[in-house]
Amino acid sequence: VDCRLREETDSAHAGVVIHHPDSSRSLGGATGSPEPIMKTVALTFSALVLACAGVLAVPASQAASSTESLRGIVKTYLDIHALLTQDKFADVKGPAGTLASQTAALGKDGGQLAKTAAAFAAAKDVKSAREAFGPLSDALIARVKADGSKDLVSDLKVGYCPMNSKSWIQREDGTRNPYYGTAMPTCGTVKPVAAQPGK
Repeated sequence: VDCRLREETDSAHAGVVIHHPDSSRSLGGATGSPEPIMKTVALTFSALVLACAGVLAVPASQAASSTESLRGIVKTYLDIHALLTQDKFADVKGPAGTLASQTAALGKDGGQLAKTAAAFAAAKDVKSAREAFGPLSDALIARVKADGSKDLVSDLKVGYCPMNSKSWIQREDGTRNPYYGTAMPTCGTVKPVAAQPGK
């Protein structure tokens, strides 16, 4: 009996000794190398960085597009301003229609600017055109300031006429009043857009 017990004990010990290396290998295989895990973490982090960059790029792109659209609107507005200073109402219809289309293209961002541009385009004579030019100018001045682009406003100035309490935008240094045209072309004051004239 003692011999049998000893053999069983030895066999059990031998089994433990033999089994121990196998168990270590088995555990090592289950745990695996840390390299695949690190690669997965790195790839996930890279994907998150790229996703964030894409999200940030969209608003920036939209802002640039909005500024370019506004630049075109300002150009058309200045064409109209020049015509009104020369009392050339007959030539206003074309650019007035263009301005209405440009502001309407802004969609929900057009707001008051699109509304005033449409009202100006509907003017039937120079008097009504000049009356509508006031609200249009106020809306454009507000939009240009809200855009905040220094490049856009760098050469723009805001004029103010004390005779009718209306403003406008122009590029020239000297006053060019669109509300009185050739009758009183220099009536009013002009300052950079960043510092709108006091009323």
